[in-house]
Amino acid sequence: MSMTKRNQGGDFDQNQWSFETNSTNEYDDGFHDAYGDGGDERLQGDIENTDKPWKPLSRVFPIKTSIIVPYRILIFTRLIVLGFFLHWRIVNPNNNAIWLWLMSIVCEVWFAFSWILDQIPKLCPINRSTDLEVLREKFDLPLSSNPTGRSDLPGVDFFVSTADPEKEPPLTTANTILSILAVDYPVEKVACYISDDGGALLTFEAMAEACCFADLWVPFCKKHNIEPRNPDAYFNLKGDPTKGKTRPDFVKDRRKVKREYEEFKVRINGLPDAIRRRSEAFNAREEMTLLKHLRESGADPMENPKVQKATWMADGTHWHGAWSNAAKEHSKGDHAGVLQVMLKPPSYDPITGNSEDQLVDFTGVDIRLPMFVYVSREKRPGYDHNKKAGAMNCLVRASAILSNGPFILNLDCDHYINNCRAIREGMCFMMDQGGEDICYIQFPQRFEGIDPSDRYANHNTVFFDGNMRALDGLQGPVYVGTGCMFRRFALYAFDPPNPAKMTVAKENETQPLTTSDFDPNLDVNLLPKRFGNSTMLAESIPVAEFQGRPIADHPDIKFGRPPGALRVPRDPLDAVTVAEAVSVISCWYEDKTEWGERVGWIYGSVTEDVVTGFRMHNRGWRSVYCITKRDAFRGSAPINLTDRLHQVLRWATGSVEIFFSRNNALLASTKLKFLQRLAYLNVGIYPFTSFFLIVYCFLPAMSLISGQFIVQELNIWFLVYLMIITFCLFGLALLEVRWAGIGLEEWWRNEQFWLISGTSSHFAACIQGLLKVIAGIEISFTLTSKSAGEDEDDIYADLYLVKWTSLMIPPIVIALVNIAALVIAFARTLFGSGKWNMFIGGAFFASWVLCHLYPFAKGLMGRRRKTPTIVFVWAGLISIIISLLWMALNPGGINALGTTDTNDG
Repeated sequence: MSMTKRNQGGDFDQNQWSFETNSTNEYDDGFHDAYGDGGDERLQGDIENTDKPWKPLSRVFPIKTSIIVPYRILIFTRLIVLGFFLHWRIVNPNNNAIWLWLMSIVCEVWFAFSWILDQIPKLCPINRSTDLEVLREKFDLPLSSNPTGRSDLPGVDFFVSTADPEKEPPLTTANTILSILAVDYPVEKVACYISDDGGALLTFEAMAEACCFADLWVPFCKKHNIEPRNPDAYFNLKGDPTKGKTRPDFVKDRRKVKREYEEFKVRINGLPDAIRRRSEAFNAREEMTLLKHLRESGADPMENPKVQKATWMADGTHWHGAWSNAAKEHSKGDHAGVLQVMLKPPSYDPITGNSEDQLVDFTGVDIRLPMFVYVSREKRPGYDHNKKAGAMNCLVRASAILSNGPFILNLDCDHYINNCRAIREGMCFMMDQGGEDICYIQFPQRFEGIDPSDRYANHNTVFFDGNMRALDGLQGPVYVGTGCMFRRFALYAFDPPNPAKMTVAKENETQPLTTSDFDPNLDVNLLPKRFGNSTMLAESIPVAEFQGRPIADHPDIKFGRPPGALRVPRDPLDAVTVAEAVSVISCWYEDKTEWGERVGWIYGSVTEDVVTGFRMHNRGWRSVYCITKRDAFRGSAPINLTDRLHQVLRWATGSVEIFFSRNNALLASTKLKFLQRLAYLNVGIYPFTSFFLIVYCFLPAMSLISGQFIVQELNIWFLVYLMIITFCLFGLALLEVRWAGIGLEEWWRNEQFWLISGTSSHFAACIQGLLKVIAGIEISFTLTSKSAGEDEDDIYADLYLVKWTSLMIPPIVIALVNIAALVIAFARTLFGSGKWNMFIGGAFFASWVLCHLYPFAKGLMGRRRKTPTIVFVWAGLISIIISLLWMALNPGGINALGTTDTNDG
């Protein structure tokens, strides 16, 4: 099998970590050795464009003044009024219920602090746009020195991660891979890697089937400009499929491809049974062979031979990864590393199809496929494999040796490419003037299969279209996992380049740099300590850095590479290179290195994505948020209440871990800008708001039951301050909805789920994090019961599943206590005290709590609007305990239920 060695470094000088050169041309010094012969030919004619006016690849559009100015005024107005309001509240205590006043004051101070952390970083929201036509002119159009029109764009390595084929269906993963293989980007510049952390033969064979179907699917997408290029998503589109298609053979081709896709799905879905039957047949043969051997050797014929229940590959050999029946050296946590190049690197010259070799006529269509590699890292007992972060770092090392794309885009197995040109849009920022200090491009996450009302705010548009767009106006958005395109060099823990401080002369800035230029504290003797003992990996680093620079085709480009540098074909892969790639995915490779501590994805947190992005920003890099007109990527999200709560629990737990680690924004370097520091500080602090939120949600019930309020009397200043703060909040929401482009219903759903998750998942995450930090205790909140969906034909059937989890206890108790308090207070006011002003004040806040909990209540009812008995059992027990505790601590408060004395509470 042919494979490509991407080490383009030529002769490597270990002492200087640069390329040996014999050229006397300072501009081209080192260029021949680094990228092969032909440097002079590339430079001739290409440099002729340097005198042309600069055409930017991307533009920044600040929010309209008519929106952003009032927005900022409202922020500062609310901030000032909050100060007056809190001052008035502190100097005017409620002496009749000092405990109620004190709890409310503490909560309100924290809410004000939390609001500042969340709101102030939103002062500078921006919009961005790209110009793909300029990108095409710069990188893809034929020039005098490039008559064939070979692309000068840098390479991109795609990372797809999966771990369990039972939880992550292989068909979904295969569709994601097919969307990547069909991406609109130069084929020879694309390499796709899938990390199978479960080491399952099912995933391996599903990927092999996907490669076979890609021979038909990818050219079909190119011929008819198909969008999206996920076959399952495409064939399930509603509407006229011929809209916008001009070729007369489209309908015939589509019918043939769809028929082949249906057969492909049957093969994928039949793989589990096929692997089981094959393994049983081979194991039975092994048993018969062993039995025959025992008989020939004179052993007891009644003795039953013992043969391991192995999992067999189609070629009649044992699968090296995890077996269906786990055995020593063949289980999920104990198996050898597997690396298979399923699609070899394509040629640099296009290969067009014809009408005879394929089911579909691909005459004039480039039928090449990108490189595709299956990777399952080695796992052994006694090693901490660091979950997803460890798997991603293995892909970084293996890809550096096999393809060494200067840019990396990672996707979850259920997130496919919905916009085939999204990579080009991201490249507009990386290759633009000043783009050399961009560490990653974060795309928004978009989801499918969510109920139309988005009951649990699964779309999360307030965060993706509001918060992230605002951070883009600072140092850049945080890294939120899938759909992010990295600069490989930034993942290697280097600081961003600073041409003004480079030690080399200006005319030599376009050649690979030395060790001291990358990192003054790193010399060749420290390379193994940071990156491991792989020489090929070390040699690939300066090459990736050089290839990731913008083109120096204009005097304004201070830190670029010569035009045409990436148009030279690369050498084919060989067995030595593949063997080196296998060695870097071994479980021992990271021993005594800085992988996971400083290099690559950072270990030690369940939200390794946020920590990894924080480390880059902390070194001075900046990031960019790229919102495309057509969604760049789409994926699936849990729409069930319990699954959604557990998803948020994992995020909040990671934030608590960040707060108690050295990745706390308070400990960041001076390279992290002030507003960016506030944003990261909010990432670590927001779960702790749950303590105050839970207390505040009980305050209305306490007020109604005790007959007291958080203020001694409804003073005019209290009402004025409260009214101004509320109007400012609504004004900010309306303006934010306008500049973020989201709907009011989406904003309201976000507000509702903020309270639901704040009183459940965030609270549990804080308890879990504190127990881990203080006592070293690991706890988890798991599902204890589940009812299956009743209608398999309903795509939203999972929405109505009722799965009990302990996370539901606090919201249930809050809702029941507030409802009971409303009933008690209304009855007491109607038949006794008659203090309607106090009742209205408490009832308003209690209703505010219950309105926010409405989606939670709907989730408990299920499809039949029937709440599981266990919900009432837990709610009743906890309500009784709270009532008894209340009476024990405050027996005088019982009088508040009557009419004789309301001051003892």
